[in-house]
Amino acid sequence: QAISGVAEVATVGGMVQEYQVVVDPQKLLAYHLTLPEVETAIRAANGETSGSVVDMGGASYIVRTSGYIRSLKDLEDASLGVRDDVPITLRQVARVQLGPQLPNGIADLNGQGQVVGGIVMMNQGGNAYALIHQIERKLKDIQPSLPKGVQVVTTYSQAPLIQRSIHTLTGKLLEESLAVALISLLFLLRARSALVALVALPLGILAAILIMWAMGIPANIMSLGGIAIAIGVMMDAPVVMIENMHKHLEQTPGVDPWAAAMAAAEEVGPALFFSLIIIAVSFLPVFALGGEEGKLFAPLAFTKTFSVAAAAILSITVVPILMAWFIRGRIRPENK
Repeated sequence: QAISGVAEVATVGGMVQEYQVVVDPQKLLAYHLTLPEVETAIRAANGETSGSVVDMGGASYIVRTSGYIRSLKDLEDASLGVRDDVPITLRQVARVQLGPQLPNGIADLNGQGQVVGGIVMMNQGGNAYALIHQIERKLKDIQPSLPKGVQVVTTYSQAPLIQRSIHTLTGKLLEESLAVALISLLFLLRARSALVALVALPLGILAAILIMWAMGIPANIMSLGGIAIAIGVMMDAPVVMIENMHKHLEQTPGVDPWAAAMAAAEEVGPALFFSLIIIAVSFLPVFALGGEEGKLFAPLAFTKTFSVAAAAILSITVVPILMAWFIRGRIRPENK
């Protein structure tokens, strides 16, 4: 519970030790005592009493008497009163023992017997994956201090589920990138032209991941899903700009590639930039969501906005330079 991010640890099963007083009714009758009198005596024998204040040397000192029970003997010696000048203690009318508190439930591990379970509750909005690693390290630290024969066994952890989910989505991102690369190559029919578009894609994703890292947004299904949604949109601007340069090279054979790239960028660059910015801005209403909806969809909206915004900036900065470097030679006419 000392770990930052842990709200509480809910206990399941196990026994809570308590002092138990088993009163003998016949002995109560013999000493002319009642059960409420026994209860009052037990309460009085286990507590703290103030002794007012003593002034000494210009300072006031608080006096108190501590009478908390520390053993069975302390409870057995609790006074119930005096009969015929003889003090009566609790041991004379009752049996005092240690025993388990009445449990509210039990926990069993693999049918091998009862155990004590603890369910770690996380603060709302926390990073479950990072918190689980902190808990695992803490459990290793406290294991040597546990009593002999006692050990902590993890029966369920969300970490493997989170790992598999992230690995699955990461694999799908790679597959999606390869599919986009193949389609770009088929439509452009030039490997070097397709390479320009493909270089812009990982740069945009890298920019989005760097912003995620700077803002402390964890890599989870929703945040990576935002990048997955944005991949197709991120390829639009490079492909359109490359095809426009193809047109310039096709219509003006022998033109300088740098001049063709500049002309293509000036012609369609502003429109492509603002179209991507409009797509990025379209997700702003998602940030206004509150409660569980906001917590669920905000990472997706953030990463999609970052990815599309990065693609918009790359389309008017890096892509024209890459076009001038890579796109050279004779361009096949579009109708062929």
